[in-house]
Amino acid sequence: MTMTTGLGGSPRGPEFLSPGIDERAPGVPPVTAGGAGARAARRWPLLAAAGLTVVAISAGTGGAAGYLAGSPEATPTDPASAPPPAAPGVPSDLVGAAARALPGVVSVQVRTGSGGASGSGFVFDDRGHIVTNNHVVAARGGGAVSVVGSDGRRLTAEVVGTDPNSDIAVLRVTPSAALRRLDRADLSATRVGEPVLAVGSPLGLSGTVTAGIISALDRQVRLGGTVRQTAVQTDASINPGNSGGPLVNARGEVVGVNTAIASLEGGGSIGIGFAVPIDRAAQVATTLIGRG
Repeated sequence: MTMTTGLGGSPRGPEFLSPGIDERAPGVPPVTAGGAGARAARRWPLLAAAGLTVVAISAGTGGAAGYLAGSPEATPTDPASAPPPAAPGVPSDLVGAAARALPGVVSVQVRTGSGGASGSGFVFDDRGHIVTNNHVVAARGGGAVSVVGSDGRRLTAEVVGTDPNSDIAVLRVTPSAALRRLDRADLSATRVGEPVLAVGSPLGLSGTVTAGIISALDRQVRLGGTVRQTAVQTDASINPGNSGGPLVNARGEVVGVNTAIASLEGGGSIGIGFAVPIDRAAQVATTLIGRG
């Protein structure tokens, strides 16, 4: 089974399933229990994203697709349909991007009645507001919330507000020179294929950076609430504990808030992650700050 899984909480976080979506590819007949079709379905699981997009997830199809694309018989690309060139001014130095982003990323730690949970967050403004995921702090049950910055200092955090539908929450800490506000990317100038970094605390390993590209900008998925919404898809490796951390471009600007992954049953990252677009996250965060 393939599912979309939240990345915070304990130990893998809540599961964000997409009910009501047929997980068969177009034209594939229903599978009867116990037959050869059932065995094939278990061997070749499919992820049905919202809308018309169906993404096959298996070890075999990826290799076959790569072979066909590189074979001599492959149809040459029509120059008229070639993708546009990369946006100008996008540097390829991800080392510099990591250096700019890390001082603005925190580990979020939550005490609960049954133990604790953890995730990530990033500095939203110069007033000590931290953006993270709602599902990171949702199970706190009155427990204490704290953040640990890149300098190792722990700060007590207040929950300013949460929005379960967008899976965004805002915390507030005492402003510190060690916590640097991260700039936000212009999504209208962001392109599929741009290099990105996922920054956060996967499995509690704070200050972790993983690299990939933007795989899609308007992927329809169900995150947090019951309504499908667009998400930024990436192949940068993100795992439990990355929830609420930023997905940044090669300039160190925030493209989205890492929120969920698609994973096979028994799972971990398979290179399909989803982030709440930064323009939506910023709008929600600004509203929560205004109310708080």
